Amino acid sequence: MFNGLIRELAFVKSYQNNTLTLNAKYKPNLGDSIAVNGACLSVTQIYHNGFSVELSYESRTHIAIENFKDYVHIEPALKFGDRLDGHLMQGHIDAIGEIIKIQNNQNGIDFYIKAPKDIMMLIANKGSIGIDGVSLTINEVFDDSFRLTIIPITFKETLFKKYTIKRRVNIETDLLARYIYRQIHHKETLTWQQIDQISSLY
Repeated sequence: MFNGLIRELAFVKSYQNNTLTLNAKYKPNLGDSIAVNGACLSVTQIYHNGFSVELSYESRTHIAIENFKDYVHIEPALKFGDRLDGHLMQGHIDAIGEIIKIQNNQNGIDFYIKAPKDIMMLIANKGSIGIDGVSLTINEVFDDSFRLTIIPITFKETLFKKYTIKRRVNIETDLLARYIYRQIHHKETLTWQQIDQISSLY
């Protein structure tokens, strides 16, 4: 699990044969989970100035892989007892969005992101969302897009300062929203045997 607070901007040394090699100050252990632009990946090799992670077919087909160049966001997995400052994230990317508008406002910079319609029901005004691994609050929802306001400190400390229109980004919807939607829309009728089993627990 992660909380969407970026530990470091790591430099992409190479990406080949499904292996991403990063130069970073953070020193993980072999097998550790690391969120790279929001995607949970496992450390497969360690070097004196960085580490490598391997991407499965599932990961490669569900993330904006073209962004594995220059710098990427990294966040190590939470440890028991760690402070939770963002919101709980799994590092499982739901979809790829596209930045369609960037606009300055009095409190920061607004980013408008277009998302696939099949995840829009999981996106709610004032709800949480992960964009390239950054925990953010949704400020406005439209038919096929949503608006985020990036405050100055987040803009400065993340790659959002380099983002431009048409850039694709990794989207992770809120964990609770996913489970609630599943429960509401995939209800199963209990059999009498199941009811008896539940009753026997009391």
